[in-house]
Amino acid sequence: MCGITGFIGPRNKSLKEDIISMTSALSHRGPDGEGFYIHEVDDSAVGLGHRRLSIIDLSAAANQPMHYDGLQIIFNGEIYNYNEIREQLISMGHQFLTHSDTEVVLHAWRQWGEKSIEKWHGMFTVALFDEPANELICIRDRAGVKPFYYYFNDGLFLFGSELKSLMAHPGFIKEINADAVASFLQYGYVSSPYCIFDHTHKLAAGHLLKFNLRSKDILLSQYWNVYDYYNKPKLSISLADAIDETEKILSKSFEYRMVADVPVGVFLSGGYDSSCVTSLLQKDKTEKIKTFTIGTTDPKMDEAPFAKKIAQHLGTDHTEYYCTPQEALDILPDLPYYYDEPFADSSAIPTILVSRMARKKVTVALSADAGDEIFAGYNRYDYLLKHGKRLQAMPGVVRNAMAEVMEAVPSENIPYFNRQYNFHSRYQKLRNLLRDPSPCQMMKNLSQVFTSAEISNLFGDGILELSTAHNSEELRAQFYDPLSYMMAIDYQTYMVDDILQKVDRATMSVSLEGREPFLDQSIIEWAARLPSEYKYHHGSKKYILKQIVYKYIPREMMERKKMGFGIPVEKWLRNELRDLMKQYLSEQNLTRHKFFKVDNVQKIINSFLQGRTDHHLKIWHLLMFQMWYEKWMR
Repeated sequence: MCGITGFIGPRNKSLKEDIISMTSALSHRGPDGEGFYIHEVDDSAVGLGHRRLSIIDLSAAANQPMHYDGLQIIFNGEIYNYNEIREQLISMGHQFLTHSDTEVVLHAWRQWGEKSIEKWHGMFTVALFDEPANELICIRDRAGVKPFYYYFNDGLFLFGSELKSLMAHPGFIKEINADAVASFLQYGYVSSPYCIFDHTHKLAAGHLLKFNLRSKDILLSQYWNVYDYYNKPKLSISLADAIDETEKILSKSFEYRMVADVPVGVFLSGGYDSSCVTSLLQKDKTEKIKTFTIGTTDPKMDEAPFAKKIAQHLGTDHTEYYCTPQEALDILPDLPYYYDEPFADSSAIPTILVSRMARKKVTVALSADAGDEIFAGYNRYDYLLKHGKRLQAMPGVVRNAMAEVMEAVPSENIPYFNRQYNFHSRYQKLRNLLRDPSPCQMMKNLSQVFTSAEISNLFGDGILELSTAHNSEELRAQFYDPLSYMMAIDYQTYMVDDILQKVDRATMSVSLEGREPFLDQSIIEWAARLPSEYKYHHGSKKYILKQIVYKYIPREMMERKKMGFGIPVEKWLRNELRDLMKQYLSEQNLTRHKFFKVDNVQKIINSFLQGRTDHHLKIWHLLMFQMWYEKWMR
């Protein structure tokens, strides 16, 4: 795991200083070394910078940038099956100077070009400069585990693992995209391929970018798409055989993630996903896997005791740490720095805490994300599958009449219920779904914090909805079912821009490599073709995954209400963060950028303080934007 950055732009006297500044901004991603490369062609210059976190081949020979046969490479991530590819290349006459996966990527690209990507099992962002062709090639892994930002404006091309490395270049112009701000307030992140700044993008997962120095053209292409597997007939296989084959695929993919020349551990929450990873890795091993759990002093949100019992049952080398509310609050001021684009997922705080704990003992930690997106674990899937058909079966005239009644009777005017937690938000969502109960609209209603109507009220006219995978129509009609639709959307949106971004920044904030064992392409390519009823089975979410876990952990240890390390955002905003909320959301601070109607923001705050508990997430999103703005735009 490392940090990469670079530029292509006009020749000038400060080329070395520019690439050093951009690379230094990523020092937390790679404390073990740095390297630079500058190449001048005609009136242009190429700069590449690398910060190294040594994981495979710890010797200086594996430092980057690395050169081979006219190719320069900087690489962030890991190719877990690099030894297999290396042996294949050796049989073809290639000779290697190191034992690193970086050198294997170089040789593979020279041997097979773009087809070499088909062989890579891993997480990666790669930047290759082909000197003879005067071309920069940038590649992001299939699932989007590793981040990649790029900027192109007025002949200047910049790229980097984090946005802060681009901002370190003197030619970067910080102009905020108002449509991206609206997207952030709706989802808690700016959806790919967009960025908070104009002229700036995220390279989408499974995509490749080429930049030609002479023509100054950018060519984007997609080399892998999850819909290629959802758009295939479901497999004709029994449930029992599907469970056995799934376990084999999971085991192989999980073992790949243990490849390292440094200590490796696992984040163990006690839920099904992390328990699956831990149990399959610990089985048949005498050496104890290192597991890590973060606990909280609030027993209503503390899963640490359950995780400890599972660790004891599996026989892992377990470490737990109980953090105080103040320790969690102390992280809040640092969030805008590490998440250098507005980001509102409050679970970033416990993820940073568990990363700090793990880093004391290991350099690599496995995070069991994506089980929900692959094997149907989210509550919103439950909601759509249980209630979607009922709403869709109602005659349109009846639905619209009910929606009009709800429009005429505000939720505040309904006795008793208007004092219930989250009633107002649910009332509004139900009204919207009566108007349009399509799966697309249901997904948006269940995912968005600010609705489109609320965005219009907050911003006024002129805001456009970004064209993103949230609106994808790639799932073909002959392969369509609501569950496949929802999981494919989440795989390309929430998973990439929220979950994976959260884990990457949290782990790298302490120079810890976070790996995602569920995100080997072999898993989703298999699971996408399994019958949906194997994943959501008679109302049971993640059914096939649960059956695998029950082979190693007693059912009674697993079957409990999911808690998770929740951040008490509502309580904080009413108490510990009340002054901070008023400070950042004051008229003075809001008018600095003039995006929002100040009166509307104040109405949201006053309504929250008067008892509208469902407004706490809206305020949290606004607060996170204001704190980001203060950090990066003042």
